[in-house]
Amino acid sequence: MNLKVRLALMNFLEFAVWGSYLTSMGQYLGRAGMGAEISWFYAIQGIVSIFMPTIMGVIADRLIQPQRLLGLCHLIAGCFMVSLFLLGNASPNPDKTLFISLYTLSVAFYMPTLALSNTAAFAILKSGGLDTVKDFPPIRVFGTVGFIATMWFVNCAFLDGGNFGLTLSENAGKFQYTHLQFLVSGILGFVLFLYCFTLPECKLAPKAQTSLAETLGLNAFSMFRTKRMALFFLFSALLGMSLQVTNGYATPFITSFKGIPEMADSFAANNATLLVSISQIAEALCILLIPFFMRRYGIKTVI
Repeated sequence: MNLKVRLALMNFLEFAVWGSYLTSMGQYLGRAGMGAEISWFYAIQGIVSIFMPTIMGVIADRLIQPQRLLGLCHLIAGCFMVSLFLLGNASPNPDKTLFISLYTLSVAFYMPTLALSNTAAFAILKSGGLDTVKDFPPIRVFGTVGFIATMWFVNCAFLDGGNFGLTLSENAGKFQYTHLQFLVSGILGFVLFLYCFTLPECKLAPKAQTSLAETLGLNAFSMFRTKRMALFFLFSALLGMSLQVTNGYATPFITSFKGIPEMADSFAANNATLLVSISQIAEALCILLIPFFMRRYGIKTVI
């Protein structure tokens, strides 16, 4: 199989794992008695992202090839996702502490994979003699396609009376409202775990001795002495905040219009996850434009 096709499939699965629950999770949490904790579920992703990618990055540099570590992280995260499904399956109102703990462990191993998948893709492209600037964006766009695909799947799939199906009509058993979305994520994580071990090797290169601060990436904070970098960080932080608010509350807000009789049967109120996917579609189109604008205007202007 073509190297770029293999990496595109890896990116598709990488983000499909995330898309199966990230934008629809708030709808389930509200129905499971954890509506007040929705913000915590999204804050946890940011908290674990502060240290887990660094830890996994050190391991990928010194001990385990990045494509293999990517697979192992997905295996562990997938196990915890399936545990969330089993917990939700056992009770319509699962224990909050246990549910949040399992979710925290799952995202703690998933969030580093976002960087690991890029590391593996870049290493494999370089070993294959390909141009990362030119060839990676079309590969990366398949990640967004995978995210959209699982958003549409959990929006339309339903389980009613023990029978699976697809529908665009209102149904209480639709995955976007239930714990079944976590099962989808877990299964996809297992598939990606197996797939990662079929990818070409990313051989570990000897690393120069570095200080503890450099190993942990703490020296990066010195860049904040530069005014432009500090402003860029502030802008990125604000953008990230707004994104998490959208991820957590957009679908519950749209679905809440079902409480208005005139809108109860409307397409939008019953297909909130599908509607929110418009933002991911816009992202995919913008990613495809990156190579053109990078060559024409350079990285600073594009940013």
